[in-house]
Amino acid sequence: MNYRHAFHAGNSADVVKHSVLIALIRALQLKEGALTLIDTHAGCGIYDLQGDEAGRTGEAMQGVVRALGDASPLLDDYRAAVRAVNGGSDAARLYPGSPHILAQLLREQDGLILNEKHPADAAALRAAMRDAPAPAAVHQRDAYELWLAMLPTRTPRGVVVVDPPYEENDERARITATLAAAHRKWAHGVTVIWYPLKDRAAHGRWKDKLHALGIPKFLNVEHWLYDQDQPGIYNGAGLFIINPPYAFSQSLPPLLGALRSALAPEGHTGTLTAQWLRT
Repeated sequence: MNYRHAFHAGNSADVVKHSVLIALIRALQLKEGALTLIDTHAGCGIYDLQGDEAGRTGEAMQGVVRALGDASPLLDDYRAAVRAVNGGSDAARLYPGSPHILAQLLREQDGLILNEKHPADAAALRAAMRDAPAPAAVHQRDAYELWLAMLPTRTPRGVVVVDPPYEENDERARITATLAAAHRKWAHGVTVIWYPLKDRAAHGRWKDKLHALGIPKFLNVEHWLYDQDQPGIYNGAGLFIINPPYAFSQSLPPLLGALRSALAPEGHTGTLTAQWLRT
C-alpha cells in the first residue's frame, strides 16, 4: 500500500496518530529526566491542506476539520498543536506533521532527531523546521539504518517514531526485523509504529509475526473506519506502542472514546480500541 503523507495530511489517521503521540509524550514528561525523540520517516514537517496533494483527496475534511470543531476537552492538546501552525486560528490551512508536533512538545532538556531519505522531502523538512519552536537535527539516511544507529539514545529515555509510507513490498518485514534488533539494543525504550489498515487478513498475519518476537509491554491501537473491508479501500490506521508508561495507558481509553466519536464516518460507528499484543 502506497501511503504518501502529503496526500493524506490531516485525515482521520493523522488526528488519531498525533493525539495519541501527544498524550504519550506528555505522560513521559511527568518525569523530569531528559527525552530523545527520534522520527525515522519525518516527511515534510508541515503540509499545505490547500495544496495540490492534500486538495486532491480532501481527506482533511473528515479529520482535522472535524476535530477542530469538536467540543471534547480531551482533544484540546491536539487542537492546540494544529492552531500553533495556523496563527492560533481554527481555519486550518497548514497541518503539522509529527516532526513539528514533537518540536512543540520539547522541554529544554529534551532533544529531537529527524530523518527523511527522500531528497525533496528532506529539503522541505529542513525549511519547515527553521520556524519550529525548538531545534532539531535533520538526517537524510535510510530510515532503518538510522533507527538502529541512534540506539541506545544518549539520554536515559527516548521515543522512536516509525511512520513510513509503506511504498515498498518489504516495508513490514523491515519493520519487524529492525524492531527485533532495536529491542535487543534498547529493551526499555519506547517505540511507536504507525501503519495504514486495508486488508484484515494480511494485517492479522503481520500481527502474528510481531507477537512471535516475544517483546513485552506491546500495545496495539487500531482505528477501523468501516465494519467490513471494501476491496482496495483504505479502512483506517493503527499504532504499535512498545513500553508505554502507566499514566498513558490509564488515560488512553477516554481519549480514544473522544476520537472515535469525533471521527466516525457518516452512517458508521467505527471502532477505535487499544489492546495488548503482549503484556
